Parts: sequence; structure tokens; C-alpha cells
Amino acid sequence: MPDMPANAIYPPLTRYHPVAQLLHWLTALLIVAAFGLGLYMVGLKISPTKLKLFSYHKWIGVTIFAVVVLRLMWRWHCPPPAPVPMPDWQRRAADVGHKMLYALLLLVPLAGWLSSSAKGFQTVYFAVLPIPDLIGKNAEAGEALQTLHWALNKTLLLLVLGHIVAALKHQFIDRDGTLLRMLPALFTRRNT
Repeated sequence: MPDMPANAIYPPLTRYHPVAQLLHWLTALLIVAAFGLGLYMVGLKISPTKLKLFSYHKWIGVTIFAVVVLRLMWRWHCPPPAPVPMPDWQRRAADVGHKMLYALLLLVPLAGWLSSSAKGFQTVYFAVLPIPDLIGKNAEAGEALQTLHWALNKTLLLLVLGHIVAALKHQFIDRDGTLLRMLPALFTRRNT
């Protein structure tokens, strides 16, 4: 893509469908909530408050899993717009990054669910809907799965940060409108 002057008008924009936008930003909000809550609660001493926060964390994780499944179903039903013009290495990196994000958005909650099951703490979604344990109680497996859950979370955090940096780079350095494609039209002003 040729260099454009700083005051250039963005190229024509093809937005993601509003449903895809909603699911994207809902996922982002849920990730921030789950990660922030997870960091906060692990430092607490065992108490009714900590147990309540663990329940909230698990509910958010189940919701993330469900939203990601919906996102994948939506992508199959309504494929995203073609990527903006960029070098082949960036397109490949973006493709690999997106696939890894989707995989981790499923694996992180799954590892948490398995860890919780192995530790003997069933997840009861919103204190109403019991989610079946995936494995039997096993303290050793529970600890290993908790470690895996934490490692996957750190990997997810790094990928999310990379995703944000890439989106900002495309928006403010490349000026190709990438970020605007995922924002609802009412939040963006375009000179096109």
C-alpha cells in the first residue's frame, strides 16, 4: 500500500457486521473483567467473599466460552470482510494471531472448568444452572490444570496486547481504517 500523507482520507471502508462488532466488544469486556477479577481474587485469603468472587469469575469464563462459540458460528454464517491491503507477512501474522486468539478464548475457560472440576468445585452458572464436571475429583490434576489455566491466561494476555497494538498501528500509522471496521458507524466520523 503506498504511503499516504498524514491528512489523507482513509480508503473505502467495509465494516464488520454489527453482530460481529457486538460479539467482539462483548468478548473484550468479558476478558478484561475475568482477568481483572482473577488477578484480584487469587491474592485473597479463603473467605465467603473469595468464594463468591470465584463463582463470578467462573460465570464470566462460561460466558466467554459461549460468546466465542457464537462468534465462530457467526463467522461461519457471515464471513468477515476482506482484510485491508497489507504485506503478505502481516496478513499471515494476523491470520495466525486470530486463530490463536480464538483457540485460547476456548482453551482458557476449558482449563478453568477442568481445574474446578478436578478440585471438586462444580460450576453453577449464575447460581442456577449446574454445569457438569468434566473430570472426577483429583487434587493433583486440579493443581496442574490450574497452572495450565494461568499459563494460558498469560499467553492470551500477550496475544490480546499484540492484537491491540496491531489495530492501533493499522489505524494511526498505516491509516488503513482497520480499527474503524470493528467500531459501530455511529462512533466513527468519516470523510468519505
